[in-house]
Amino acid sequence: MSKVRHVLGISGGKDSAALAIYIKDNYPDIHEKIEYYTSDTGRELDETYKLIDRLENYLGKKILRLTGVINEDMGLTPFDFFLKSYGGYLPSTNARWCTKKLKLDPFEKFVGSDPVISYVGIRGDEDREGYISKKNTIQSIFPFRRNIWSEDVINKTLNNNNIDFLITTFESIDTKIDKVRFVEILRTPISNTYSQTTKLKALLEIGTKEFNRLVFTYMKLTEYPLSLEEEFSLIDNDEVLVLDDIFSILNNSNVGVPAYYNKIEFEVNGKKGSYSRSRSGCFFCFYQQKIEWIWLYEQHNELFVKAMEYEKEGYTWMQDEPLSEICKPERMNKIKEDFIKKTDKVTKSKSGYFIDILNDSEEEGCASCFI
Repeated sequence: MSKVRHVLGISGGKDSAALAIYIKDNYPDIHEKIEYYTSDTGRELDETYKLIDRLENYLGKKILRLTGVINEDMGLTPFDFFLKSYGGYLPSTNARWCTKKLKLDPFEKFVGSDPVISYVGIRGDEDREGYISKKNTIQSIFPFRRNIWSEDVINKTLNNNNIDFLITTFESIDTKIDKVRFVEILRTPISNTYSQTTKLKALLEIGTKEFNRLVFTYMKLTEYPLSLEEEFSLIDNDEVLVLDDIFSILNNSNVGVPAYYNKIEFEVNGKKGSYSRSRSGCFFCFYQQKIEWIWLYEQHNELFVKAMEYEKEGYTWMQDEPLSEICKPERMNKIKEDFIKKTDKVTKSKSGYFIDILNDSEEEGCASCFI
């Protein structure tokens, strides 16, 4: 049997960094196996690289730097190398060649055809699945969520054809939960009136650890990478970690929160607001909201100028507005005013970070390849 590889991608943002720390502190057996990696585009903020260095020191393990090119031909960064090969065509939400060439391709080359368990930092307060590889040799696990399994695993495990197997397996588990109710839910078939989501939620609420053990047992009948593991300590995890927990993990470890998440106050026409960056990734990421472009202009003007130099007729980072327009004083003031109005309509999180105004999920955009 092939040896299973355990990998965790570090994007340079908060969630993946916190996950690496969480695994090391709580699951040393898994940490010992994990290969940590990051995909370098050559166009990250300096704070991203600093975070990776600090994290590497904390983990006590090397974080492998992957790149989308064999060598830096003509002295170009990986991003610039592929930009040239695409004839100057900038990536966008509709043409994410940067994700494929700079993130996904290097990752799949890194793991090859080996059976791989990939740990993903999607939080318990996020309602999304994230990127899931189409390769059946790669299995994603989500330690921050109550449901640590990917949707494809749940689909197969809770298939109505498996009801008898799950009940029989459960009966052999030593547990103190309400076994009668748990079996009753297991026995209820998924239908138009009883969805898989409803069934999953009910099972997890009664016994997360028991459900995880059922799934792990079922894995033995499949070709998922986890079927090759004799034990898997995360099946006894029933924690749910949300945004506040992520910041606590980073601060308590002294790895720290990347500086670009720190709010910076601004004032426009007598009104005060604050902005920050919402994710890791290239400084010119097209997933940025306009207030984040203003943040870049005012906090890292030299990088904003570089981003603007990439734009040319027909190729802009935002489909509706070039950077040469967004940096005009009257336009920046309008964007700030609109942002202040939006922030007045939402509640701040306990940690003081706005969680509804900017998409705070680092795994959206190019970082979503850290599967």
